Amino acid sequence: MEQHKQRWLTREHAFAAFATGPLLDFWQRREECEFIGVDNIPIRYVRFLSAQHSKVILISPGRIESYVKYPELAYDLFHCGYDVIIIDHRGQGRSGRLLADPYRGYVDDFEDYVDDLEQLYQREIATRHYRHRYVLAHSMGAAITALLLTRQSVSFDAAALVAPMLGIPFPMPSWMAWRILNWAEKRADMRESYAMGTGKWYPRPFAINHVTHSRERYRRSLRFYADDPTLRVGGPTYHWVRESVLAGQKILYQATDITAPILLLQAEEESVVENSAQELFGKVMSEAGKPCDMKMIAGARHEILFESDNMRANALSAILSFFSHHR
Repeated sequence: MEQHKQRWLTREHAFAAFATGPLLDFWQRREECEFIGVDNIPIRYVRFLSAQHSKVILISPGRIESYVKYPELAYDLFHCGYDVIIIDHRGQGRSGRLLADPYRGYVDDFEDYVDDLEQLYQREIATRHYRHRYVLAHSMGAAITALLLTRQSVSFDAAALVAPMLGIPFPMPSWMAWRILNWAEKRADMRESYAMGTGKWYPRPFAINHVTHSRERYRRSLRFYADDPTLRVGGPTYHWVRESVLAGQKILYQATDITAPILLLQAEEESVVENSAQELFGKVMSEAGKPCDMKMIAGARHEILFESDNMRANALSAILSFFSHHR
């Protein structure tokens, strides 16, 4: 395993050879599955299982993401001795879409995401005899996971929340943003429309991206969406933004119900979510005597798990070390 970890530091130098060789071979071993979630929406997920593994990591991706984007992370975790299960949240990836326009970011109720993730837990993790159970979540997926962790129906040895979406920055004062969101919520033609300043998906050039410094990983992710239009999700709707902001507030209110040890990774160059909300979460947990370790990944942008080798290796090492201390 240590030899495998050493390769994390130099992978970008020969990324194409890795992606079309060992990674492609690994990806072809995947099992793609489906269950019916809330309101009869099909929920897709992928799993990598080995009879030799006694540990599992459930991965909860961020907004617009699909498990199709996550082969490299699955590869690394699997080769460190973990079974890996990755969900496609409703309204994105290969899971069922919710609007006539399938490319708008939308959810009826944020708790629907949580119910789906809990159903996957009961289906794939609770029914298997794993000695250790972990969850690794990014951005929106981390907000979903935080709410899941407040429920008594799930049991994880530890959780890693990577750049969690606990607050969303607005390009205006919050009181004004709330006035707009509440106004849009009352109008059927607006609540399902793209939120101000957003729109249809388009391939943003690497030079103006604000999520990663890794050209190789960014181009690979972009290629998935460019090659398969069914994976695309554009900007969020007004209703999605409102639901997500309310979810962040609910997480802070219910944080003390979380019993699993938490590792929260922050991106130093964050611009997608609010680091201040993450720090407030850590403060609430600390004051309640709950275990919450916080670590800043120096120089990283929002997609820490898709960052340049050094930053990504730093994050992965911290996650796996944290998990190994909670068995």
